[in-house]
Amino acid sequence: MSTYHIKADAFVLPGSVAQGGYLTVADGSFGFWSAERPEGEVLDLTGTIVAPGLVDTHIHGFFNHATTDCDPDGINASSLELARRGTTAWIPTTFTDDVERIGEQCAAIAQAVEKRDPGFTGARVPGIYLEGPFFTMKHVGAQNPAYLIAPSYDVFAAWQEKAGGLIVKSALAPEREGALDYIARLDAEGVVTSIGHSDATYDEALAAVNAGASCFVHTYNGQRGLHHRDPGCVGCAMATPNTYAEIICDGKHVKPAAIKALMDAKGWQHTVLITDCLGCGGMPEGSYMSGGLPVEMRGGACYLAGQDTLAGSVLTLVEGVKNMVDWGLASFDQAIRMATEVPARSAHVDAVCGSIKPGRAADFIALNHDLTLAASYVGGTQVGA
Repeated sequence: MSTYHIKADAFVLPGSVAQGGYLTVADGSFGFWSAERPEGEVLDLTGTIVAPGLVDTHIHGFFNHATTDCDPDGINASSLELARRGTTAWIPTTFTDDVERIGEQCAAIAQAVEKRDPGFTGARVPGIYLEGPFFTMKHVGAQNPAYLIAPSYDVFAAWQEKAGGLIVKSALAPEREGALDYIARLDAEGVVTSIGHSDATYDEALAAVNAGASCFVHTYNGQRGLHHRDPGCVGCAMATPNTYAEIICDGKHVKPAAIKALMDAKGWQHTVLITDCLGCGGMPEGSYMSGGLPVEMRGGACYLAGQDTLAGSVLTLVEGVKNMVDWGLASFDQAIRMATEVPARSAHVDAVCGSIKPGRAADFIALNHDLTLAASYVGGTQVGA
């Protein structure tokens, strides 16, 4: 592969925004930023802001392919379409389902990673996220209640074996029997546990955090809300400064004012932009299946069929970044970091994605100044070019 130097109006680098200059890409990996033009080929992206490729840590599929399909080719098709839209890394997220089927889904995701050609320009898959089945009935939401069970490390270990070690994150309701032991054992292995679809009190959620839980699933949605005499899961998310809080930034799951309240409590550095996008993301409005349940895509979101219960979003992460800036909740570089560095750290995959660092795979995006996507690159190669 060749070496070239990106010229752009600005670069979102770790800890700073560099105005102008050049960023080297050599053999598909990032080199160094320089204020002066180096010798060699220049990729002129004048008029844009260059940022790390976006990292979606809670997403169930895309472009009519879902993790529940157990289809490695479908996972890779989703990866390619996500990369076209600026998401260069995603953590395929499962649903509450039969134990054996979840294992099959994990195996299919691992197979998708294994069968990729070296030049594949789809979004990378640095891990798998288990959203369920260790939830509570009261806040089951769009999860299938027929398959809810108590947390079990042995069940997790069997899934992890089928996943080839790819599982990096597991969600649960901390009030379920055995939850604290489950959290502590996964924490010892470096696997993130996340609190959600839960009716836990503040004290129950805090006990989970003290056992090692470090994230909250799509904060506000599917969990006991905030009350001044009953702070609940939301109160615990706000009051524990070192935990991370996922937030669906489509404007339908959470109002901007509620996002502001969360950010004011946690800081943008611990607020994770996610899509919670379903497999029908990127498709026309209509009827689909999601997690074994019928859903309807309408008005820019997905609902359980015949109901007004939100089942998930059809957002892309680049749209979420733009929303955060348009709503006046974050500066452009904060919003970008909330969709790159912060989610990567929250899921323990920051060693492979989320930042422009020398030696790392050159996955980056070029954004117009209105934060619409101009181009996307994986391993230094433009996606769809």
